[in-house]
Amino acid sequence: MKRLIILGSAGSIGQSTLQIVEALPDDFTVTGLAVDRNTDEVLAQAAKFGVKHVAVADPRAAKKAQADAPSGVHVTAGPEAVAALAGMDDADVVVGAIVGMAGLEPILAAIERGREIALATKEVLVAAGEVVTSRAKARGATLLPVDSEPSAIFQCLAGKPGPSVRRLILTASGGPFTVQEDLDLTTVSPAQALNHPRWDMGQKVTIDSATLMNKGLEIMESRWLFDMSMDSIDVVIHPESIVHSMVEFIDGSVLAQLSVPDMRFAIQYALTHPQRLDGRLPGLNLMELGALHFGEPDDKRFPCLQLARSAGSTGGTMPAALNAANEIAVHRFLREDIRFPGIWKIVEEVMTQHNLVEQPSLDDVIEADRWARTAAEEIRC
Repeated sequence: MKRLIILGSAGSIGQSTLQIVEALPDDFTVTGLAVDRNTDEVLAQAAKFGVKHVAVADPRAAKKAQADAPSGVHVTAGPEAVAALAGMDDADVVVGAIVGMAGLEPILAAIERGREIALATKEVLVAAGEVVTSRAKARGATLLPVDSEPSAIFQCLAGKPGPSVRRLILTASGGPFTVQEDLDLTTVSPAQALNHPRWDMGQKVTIDSATLMNKGLEIMESRWLFDMSMDSIDVVIHPESIVHSMVEFIDGSVLAQLSVPDMRFAIQYALTHPQRLDGRLPGLNLMELGALHFGEPDDKRFPCLQLARSAGSTGGTMPAALNAANEIAVHRFLREDIRFPGIWKIVEEVMTQHNLVEQPSLDDVIEADRWARTAAEEIRC
């Protein structure tokens, strides 16, 4: 039985992980849960799954949780408590599902303990990929992808030697707007952008899907996960979201991983790897599908994809600056401070202003992240 710590247990990935635990009670137990501020949810989860250790990043919310916690549940407070939870003894696998750069320190703490890490927080590898992967290698920690697209690539690559791979092909649903070619993107509301046609995700990831930034972040994530060059990772629009990604080999063969659009497939594989277990997930009926469609992304209409490619190719602290600027721009759009195209305008301006550090330390990455957040809040557009 594997012991799990779930960072971000109140979010969509965390809740899906707990559904898998519930479906496979003989294979998994949960020993720790962490959230930002959703104390009602995490305490209910702790009670249901018999969890004794809970960390709440927001100190004010943590005080409420400490007052409300049932007997036997120990609640700790602050970001440092989340990192301490990720590094505690009573765990085999840490599920990293904290949104954004807030997930970096807890993931590094788990790496220091040589854990298996089921990583959903792609921003950790986007901003600090070299630091994270080198530390994981040194400590014997294993990074297992939880995003459906990198997970698909991971599954297709299983047992295949690196030199046999020609390119990775990430599929993108395209979000709600790629098929609406006549839509004026300046008129898009947050409610429209959050209305994803295929996936049920958190707000940040859903907006990133609508701008195609999510796919740009996955290119950079995959570059570190699979030790591939940026120019050997392609993106295709696939609105049905059935083919989750593909690998093309040097002999021209292409392997693809298919399933219905449900994040539990990728999460379960990360938790059970290298085994496959019956978690009672929905099957795929090819006869009902009828047809699958693929197309080129429109880089001019959705510039985030190319901005991400540029940041990844530049390297150094530029990916951290892009990632931080995007997080702030998305939040500004959600609070209706900017229009939808303002997201990529802010990101581009922050990248233009950024003073690049070519070979950054972890402190350099953290400083680039801090600077970019401040700059992104101040840009008027």
